Amino acid sequence: MHAKKNYSRRVFLKQLAATSVVAAGVAPGILSANVKEIPLRESGNQPVAPSDRIRLATIGMGIIGFIDTATALQVPGVELVAAADLYDGRRGRVNEIFGKDVATTRDYREIFARADIDAVIISTPDHWHAKLAIEAMQAGKNVYCEKPMVQKPEDGWRVIEAQRRTKKVLQVGSQFVSSIVYDKAKELFKSGAIGELNLVEASWKRNSAIGAWQYSIPPDASPQTIEWERFLGDAPKRPFDAVRFFRWRNYADYGTGIPGDLFVHLFSGIHHVLSSNGPAQIMSTGGLRYWKDGRDAPDVILGLYNYAKTENHSAFSISLSTNFVDGSGGESGLRFVGSEGMMTIIGDSVKLTHRSLYQPSEREVIEGYNSVNTFSKEMREKFAAQYRAEMAKNSARPRLEGSSEFKAPEGYDDRLDHFHNFFAAIRTGKMITEDATFGFRAAAPALLTNHSYLEKRVIGWDAEAMKMIS
Repeated sequence: MHAKKNYSRRVFLKQLAATSVVAAGVAPGILSANVKEIPLRESGNQPVAPSDRIRLATIGMGIIGFIDTATALQVPGVELVAAADLYDGRRGRVNEIFGKDVATTRDYREIFARADIDAVIISTPDHWHAKLAIEAMQAGKNVYCEKPMVQKPEDGWRVIEAQRRTKKVLQVGSQFVSSIVYDKAKELFKSGAIGELNLVEASWKRNSAIGAWQYSIPPDASPQTIEWERFLGDAPKRPFDAVRFFRWRNYADYGTGIPGDLFVHLFSGIHHVLSSNGPAQIMSTGGLRYWKDGRDAPDVILGLYNYAKTENHSAFSISLSTNFVDGSGGESGLRFVGSEGMMTIIGDSVKLTHRSLYQPSEREVIEGYNSVNTFSKEMREKFAAQYRAEMAKNSARPRLEGSSEFKAPEGYDDRLDHFHNFFAAIRTGKMITEDATFGFRAAAPALLTNHSYLEKRVIGWDAEAMKMIS
């Protein structure tokens, strides 16, 4: 367990220049500018009986594979017994960090064939996610699958059906869904703290080469140390290319671009807060502006999404943006804009702000430079009397003012809570929020953002039936 310090989520995400986005909230009322801490939930760190121990394997020991594995091992009663990776150096690193007793292999099928493995983490390039998740469940394994759950929209239903058929636990790895702060934001929104939602704006900044997927390539990368053909899988055949292997996110053959890497996190968090199943319309634009390094994934992309009215929320729109060419060091975050206020999530806190957009002062209404000045004197006087009567009738309504900020406790890690939920579901049958259906409803609009960009058109999506309609 000494690996936590060197391979913690925070260390890796700082290296990747990614900002962890968390949320919280307060009950509606008169607000002040104080900062409060969100209470932690029960962590489930009680001793675990030998019969409840979970034997884990990880497939794909890249950056996120190490993060996920180190985090999972913080949950009591979880033991890493095997790991698979196609690069020899990573398998060696597994034994350096997690112990010499961990079995390593190039062939993931050896892991699926082992009867003693209860669960697998799938942290491979995106084009392997659906295939491995389905095969793992068919082999009797519970699955923690990194986002996006699928690389292609047509694979979503295949994963959903496999989970239903096998009845295994599958959780997608977008940890905002298990965060105490997103749960608080969900409670806040449901209580009406910001009124009727009309817009969500979100951005994710990447202000470094590593953040733009220029991952480091080891000096020994070669056909001898990497199983290239297995990496390609169903992707188009190509000669060995270490850049494609280690920087696979740059290429549509293996990755899902900015939307699949980052927008899917934002969709997951937004859908959880709003109890939403997804948009009705998807449109995007962008381009390859700066990173002329052979990649085919845009380094700037903007997405617009229209959501229909449901019993959980009004009709609203979402604006998402990410670019890899911003040297200003801006912050990532989300802003929920409602009729009564805004909830802004940035860094490790959320700020709830109320403003009176529809309550100008009497002087502004009656004497201000506006349309009243165009009325006759008689109409001006009648308007003033009518306005004062209306304001008197509504004076009992409490006026929300000011702002309040809430923060996650120091060191809080929503990824750890996500793994607690995953293993609790395996042990007790507890329901998983981010199951295959939720995972597909977050992945689909992200993937269709790429389709809209490439096809230069608006795409219709049936969020309930989970299928394209145009």
